[in-house]
Amino acid sequence: MKILAGLLLILSRLIVRRYQPKIIGITGSVGKTSAKGAICTVLSSRWRVRQSVKSYNNEIGVPLTIIGQESANKSIIGWLKIFLAAVRLIIWKDSTYPQMLVLEMGADKPGDIAYLTTLAPCDVGVLTAIAPAHLEKFETIENIAAEKRVIIKHLRAGAAAILNIDDELVAKTKAPNGVFVFTYGFSSAADVRGSDMIISYESDNSHDLARGVSFKMSYQGSTVPVLLPGVAGKPAAMAALAGAAIGLHYGLNLINIATALHSLKVPPGRLRIVKGENSTLIIDDSYNSSPQAALMAIDTFSQLPLPEKTKRYAVLGDMLELGAYSEAGHQEVGRRVSESKVDYLVTVGERARTICREARLDDFDSAAMFCFAEAMEAVRFLKEHLKAGDAILVKGSQAMRMERIVKELMAEPARAAELLVRQGPEWQQ
Repeated sequence: MKILAGLLLILSRLIVRRYQPKIIGITGSVGKTSAKGAICTVLSSRWRVRQSVKSYNNEIGVPLTIIGQESANKSIIGWLKIFLAAVRLIIWKDSTYPQMLVLEMGADKPGDIAYLTTLAPCDVGVLTAIAPAHLEKFETIENIAAEKRVIIKHLRAGAAAILNIDDELVAKTKAPNGVFVFTYGFSSAADVRGSDMIISYESDNSHDLARGVSFKMSYQGSTVPVLLPGVAGKPAAMAALAGAAIGLHYGLNLINIATALHSLKVPPGRLRIVKGENSTLIIDDSYNSSPQAALMAIDTFSQLPLPEKTKRYAVLGDMLELGAYSEAGHQEVGRRVSESKVDYLVTVGERARTICREARLDDFDSAAMFCFAEAMEAVRFLKEHLKAGDAILVKGSQAMRMERIVKELMAEPARAAELLVRQGPEWQQ
């Protein structure tokens, strides 16, 4: 693996030197992929843009994005073809090579961001959020913050730092001298500010026709309305604001940006609105989970303006890779459930039982909570109990395979490959 990574490092650096694309690097504990999609949507309205595919955010995936190839997995012949494609790009100039690369940069251990920014030094660095994640390797949130901030600290004069001012730890991040700073968020202090967010409906009396999330976007005294179709909640709006900040940095105006964002397709499993069978409404947030992301999902779910008789089911799976913070993180989610408008709590996995215990201690009705070991057990329960018009939030860490629940409950399971995460053959096996 080290030899492979080393070869990809050399080739990708030579390609970057040859074509000199603008490089937008994105990191954060949550929200990287959504921000990447929004940024690419905004910039693609004017430039040739390539973004990381799938979760290509490590020492193998980032070079593959630069080369424009997908992983060959265990195929030696496949990797040889990738190396030949890279050499071809270096020797014979391709006039269609992207003018901008939008690269997601992940960090599973200390030093990862430094390695990736050495491979692809950024013209724009985006920091979405800093939260407890991968604590088994980082041990403390301070160490996580130090790692994530590398994407800002490595920037050279003339580059731009895009910072989520609503996140306390991100807001404290200092950019080097000469780096332009754009802050975004719903805070009144944000340079690119969101406000008046609502769930938009085709009809006022039927959540079956939920269109997406609407909000106002403001910059330097100008304001435009934005509609993000097919998605619920603040995370999508935050991603859109990050995309807007970069668009403004590169000279687009708010109207251009709002028009582009209307075509944004939020990645599956990120608070996507999915129609459920028997006229139910599913909020599919099954891509992954962490305490911070789960709290935001619960808040979003509680704020949905639904008919008075609608029952809300929160279906929450284990949150993994939290290290020593695991119990406290699940307890925090349990307390938030008890404070929310959730009517029924359904958990999947052993760690998620802590969510139930904490919710019960915080006066959530014990008769309205149900714990299961795995996803399909929860499916059987939900099929027996859901009634027409009910709403379901589904969230959990990747390994819990919570998308299986969504697939079993959705009105159009034939569209699973289009609408849900982890539908490729490698996951189906």
